[in-house]
Amino acid sequence: MPETILSSTQSLCPHCLARIPAWNVQRGEDVYLVKECPRHGRFATVIWRGAPDYTTWGYPRKRPGARVCTTARKNGCPFDCGLCPEHHHQACAVLVEVTQACNLHCPVCFANAGSARIPDPDLATIASWYRSLMDQAGPVNIQLSGGEPTVREDLPDIIALGHRTGFPFVQINTNGLRLGSEPSYAPLLKEAGLDCAFVQFDGLNDRIYRSIRGQDLLRVKLACVENCARAGIGVVLAVTLVPRVNMDALGDLVRFALDHVPHVRGLHLQPIGYIGRYPATPENGDRITLPEIMRALEEQTGGLVRTSFFLPPAGENAHCSFHANLTVLEDKSLVPWVEDREALYKERTENPQEGSGHARNFMARQWSAARQEKEGEDQDELARRLARMQTHSLSISAMAFQDVWNLDLERLKDCHIGIFSPDARIIPFCAYNLSSASGQTLYRGAIKP
Repeated sequence: MPETILSSTQSLCPHCLARIPAWNVQRGEDVYLVKECPRHGRFATVIWRGAPDYTTWGYPRKRPGARVCTTARKNGCPFDCGLCPEHHHQACAVLVEVTQACNLHCPVCFANAGSARIPDPDLATIASWYRSLMDQAGPVNIQLSGGEPTVREDLPDIIALGHRTGFPFVQINTNGLRLGSEPSYAPLLKEAGLDCAFVQFDGLNDRIYRSIRGQDLLRVKLACVENCARAGIGVVLAVTLVPRVNMDALGDLVRFALDHVPHVRGLHLQPIGYIGRYPATPENGDRITLPEIMRALEEQTGGLVRTSFFLPPAGENAHCSFHANLTVLEDKSLVPWVEDREALYKERTENPQEGSGHARNFMARQWSAARQEKEGEDQDELARRLARMQTHSLSISAMAFQDVWNLDLERLKDCHIGIFSPDARIIPFCAYNLSSASGQTLYRGAIKP
């Protein structure tokens, strides 16, 4: 098949982690990252399949650089993370890992949680992390992660401390087991100031959970959503998509989310990235790309969700994500907030914005619990629609995390999701979790406090 080189970049060898030249290459409607290591040969990994078109997806953005650079450029990307002067954006959201312990041992886990018992940082250490993070990045959105953060008995104190330090939005990244099994736990976290639960929610049958998580979990997942709703905690359903396991579950997940609006605030889809713990070295048949997800959402919802609803990101690299912000009407039909994509593209092209701040503010508004406002009988249609947007909105989004086979260093430099390392550096998510085919890492497990 004829090939067209769309752009050049750099990547890493999956075996030796040497930095090597790479190209984004079009073959028919698909795009591959092609790279060659002098020692280990040629690699071609599919990164985009079909419409919408790879070359026209996205729009120009400002690249203001990191707010504070704590590491100097010495060895070049991705070996100087911290952030270094090569990075294009300040952070939008930062994960703070408060434990490496977990009450599950999933076959799929980006953090490879529970593989080694590492003592939890105490509250004084976390307080120092918060202060350092505020100095480096300002009031970013915080996601408390791990491991499983709810295994810590002092999690309410960690949440409250985050708000006292000045972070306006604090969420937890959770498997939902404790929230689903202890009805009194969600109110405790809400009282501490929890804004959102980012709940691992891979589907609506236990076949899916047995494959991805190793056991039947549907009942406790459903209870988690209900308990968070009663406590007034916003819920984002975070779905790991795995080929031949749950790509056919997207329609059911959308319908479930609509049934649970306004308490469910978002449906966030993450095609499996081969980082951390995963079943085997991937082939191209083990890949799910962003346009495939967009098209599957339209097909499986019978057009209720349309590919035309989805927009490229305002912050990170255009080929990292998509999103749609939707108002859910009384009959559960959906109205996108942006109905004229060409006008938006023109506005973003002529007035490129600092995307990290835009994304940070939107995430805090949309993923927090909905404000309940009564609709007046004398409101006109426009006023009712605007009121409905405030209370009954749903975001549908996807994020394609990179691994060592499809790593594009230009995409990595655009990243605005970081992990706060034990030695107090902000490291881009995909760099922090990156590992070679044999398990060698650059950052995770290699950094000491």
